[in-house]
Amino acid sequence: MALAMIISMTLAGTAGAVIPILLKRFGLDPAQSSSIVLTTVTDIAGFMSFLGIATLLSSMLVAG
Repeated sequence: MALAMIISMTLAGTAGAVIPILLKRFGLDPAQSSSIVLTTVTDIAGFMSFLGIATLLSSMLVAG
């Protein structure tokens, strides 16, 4: 769980810095659009990091 949180927060911080810069470069208003895109990226990163790690570690489960 801690590793998934670290991955998610790292990707969220990177996206939070990069997305407004990219939106401004494309001529869009970063204050209006970045929150929607950033929330989407953060949610996807969180789900994928948690579920990806769970999938990789599922082989360690033993059947009763």
